[in-house]
This record gives sequence, C-alpha cells and structure tokens, in this order.
Amino acid sequence: MAATSALAQGLPLIRDSEIENLLKDYSRPIFKAAGLGGQNISMRIIRHDSFNAFVVDGRNVFVNTGTLAQAKTPNEVIGVIAHETGHITGGHLAQLRTRIAHDQTKAILLTVLGIGLMVGGAASGGDTAREIGSAGGGLAMGGNEMIMRSLLSERRAQESAADQAGLRYLDATKQSGQGMLETFERFAQQEYISDTYQDPFVRSHPIATERLSQLRNRVANSPYHTAKDPPELQLRHDMMRAKIAGYLDRPQAVFNRYPARDNSLPARYARAIARNCSGRCVDAIGEVDALLHEKPDNPYLWELKGNFYASVGKHSEAIVNLRKALQLVGGGEPLMQAELAQSLISSEDGKVLDEAIVLLRKAILNDDGNALAHRQLATALSRKGQEPQALLATAQAYMIEGNVKQAQIFAKRAQLKLPRGSPEWIRAEDIVNYKEPT
Repeated sequence: MAATSALAQGLPLIRDSEIENLLKDYSRPIFKAAGLGGQNISMRIIRHDSFNAFVVDGRNVFVNTGTLAQAKTPNEVIGVIAHETGHITGGHLAQLRTRIAHDQTKAILLTVLGIGLMVGGAASGGDTAREIGSAGGGLAMGGNEMIMRSLLSERRAQESAADQAGLRYLDATKQSGQGMLETFERFAQQEYISDTYQDPFVRSHPIATERLSQLRNRVANSPYHTAKDPPELQLRHDMMRAKIAGYLDRPQAVFNRYPARDNSLPARYARAIARNCSGRCVDAIGEVDALLHEKPDNPYLWELKGNFYASVGKHSEAIVNLRKALQLVGGGEPLMQAELAQSLISSEDGKVLDEAIVLLRKAILNDDGNALAHRQLATALSRKGQEPQALLATAQAYMIEGNVKQAQIFAKRAQLKLPRGSPEWIRAEDIVNYKEPT
C-alpha cells in the first residue's frame, strides 16, 4: 500500500491494487446503471479516519479510508457510491460552483457548504478551500438569512435527489438500499450536535427528517430490500478492512481488534501486516505463507509477501513473489507492474533493466497518475544513459505528487537536452507552462 498526493489536490491519496479493484467491482454496475459506464470514472481513496465520501467533478469519486474501515458490509459502501453517483448525474457540484462564482455573498455560501466543498475545492485545485479558510468561522445570519436558507434548501433538495437516483441504480443492479439507509440513519443524530464534533459526512450531506423518511419508504418498498452481499464479496470486504487496519492503525490496536484467538483469514491478514509494519518481518512472512497455503490463487497475498521481502532488501525473493502476483491478475495491473519493476531495478542486475522499463511504460500507459512508476522509470532510464528522458520522468512524478515547483525545475532541465518540438519536449513544456490556480 502506498500513499501519494494527487496533482494539485493536496489530498493524501492511498494507492493499493486490492482495494482499488474491489472498489471498481463495487462501482462498475452502479456507473453502468447510471449511464456512466463509458465515462472512465475513478474511485479515489483518501487516507483519513473520518467517514466521508464526495465528488468534485464527473471523473472521480473520493472515499475516505475511514468509510471503508467503518462500513461492515459491501452494501454500505455501495450505497454511498450510488448516492455520490446521483450527485454526478444530477450535475449538483457544477450547479453549486456556478452559484458560488456568480453570487456576491460567496464567503457566506462557502461557509454554509462547509467541509464537503472545502475538501472539494482543494481537490479540484480551485480557490474554494482558501476562501473558506479566509471566511472565518460562524458568520452571523443577519441580513443574509434568506440567501443562506435558500442555499440550504437547494442543498437538501440535491441530497434528496441523489438519494432517489442512487436507489434507482441499486434497484437496477438488484441490490438493497439498506446499506445507504443505515449510513444516513447512523449520522442523522449528528445533525443536532456542534459542528466541531460532527463527522464531515454530516456537514457535507445534510440529513433532513423528511428526506430520511422518504429514504426509509423507498428502501422498504424495493423488491431487493432483503438482498444480501454474496459471501465471497463480503470476504473481500473484510480483507480490505483488515488491510487498512494492518497498515494504518497502531500494531497494538490491530492485535486488540484481531486477537490471536481469531483464526479467520482477515484477522491473520491484519496481524501479518501489523507485524511487518512493526519490524517483525520474519514472523509476518511466515504468517503470509500460512495464508497462501489456504489461498494459493490470491494475487494480493503474493504481492504482500513480495512487498515484505522488498522492504528488507531481499529483492530476488521479492521478484519471484511479485511475478506470481502479476501472473495471477493477468499481467495488466499497473501498481503491481511498478512494484515488480522497482525490485528488478533494486536488484542491481543490469540485465533486467529493459524488462523494468517495459513494465513501467505499460504501467504508465494504463495509469498515468502512478508516481511510483514515473520515479522508477527515471531511475532505470538514468542507468541506461537516457538522462533527458529520466529528467522528464522525474518531473512527471513531482507533478503527480503536487510539487509543481520541483516538477518545473526538472522539466526545464529536460528541455535543454531534448529535441525541440519532440513529443517529450512538448510534455516538458506543458509542465513548465502549468500555472497553479490563484
């Protein structure tokens, strides 16, 4: 599991093949039912403990690790995705941004919208986040009460519309709306507590009593009200939650949550990861071997074992396991391709440099936001004596990580050595000319 920050987003994004592929499987039927199947919408994972999910455009749905860790069933996460898809198809974020852009009471409107658009502004690279910060806290209603009431009414209408759209998509895919309902019921009581203690999900998704009543009725009347998640999907969900805990929680907290007496696959998965993260790699690899004995066709267990070996510098062993993982997923997994390439490069075997470069170029072709792939490509190209291309790859990695200043420094250096007007020179020029939003 690797954390990075997306270009111009300032959001701590988690990249992980297992979790991303699970979220794709959750979202794919919903997007198709919504008529968005060909839109190439990405599920993005934010490292944050709070329960929150939001959209900022029609291309990405952001979900916090806190949401994935707290949701006990796939249906809860799928319900959230269906709701956010309703916002995309309804064009709600575009409507709100248009109103903000043209309204003289922008600061007040931003204050009302709260954390949802504050995060959204940072994610889109706009000035929304800065303006919320400068607006200060708790502006008085005063003469602006009508405007604020109007906006809140509009926001509630959009949330209700997203509910209804989301339930249609769940019905179309023969899934229950119970997970969505349970999520909103769980947070409804927070409407009445101070903003200081509210979960961000509540502030960005106002839950009116009437809306909740409508949601209950629609869910109860659905022919799929009692539909359950398939056991194999529930297991994948539990493995995801275990992985998040193993990597992001303190080891002792993991061992308390998944005690030694719990012999389930997710519990052993969480403990193995936590032991590795606490430096007990030998024990962790042994535990992964035990898991592989039961699940030899699970690519993510082979990936985990490979990553454990790589973390202690045993790259020959890492390569064997990462090759197996990549083989089991069919070879086209960009993050795994980058991980294998990293171990090939770290092995200091010049004979495998070309293989690493091929893997990295494939990874970037299918996932241009893969900072690890760009950085490893820079290292491999530099060793091959292709310095201008290495400088460009470094610049691209910095751009993905949100460090525009460093990206432009390396892009300018690359341009000095690249043929003017070549495709690579033009890519460097795009980075040099990029202007951060003001």
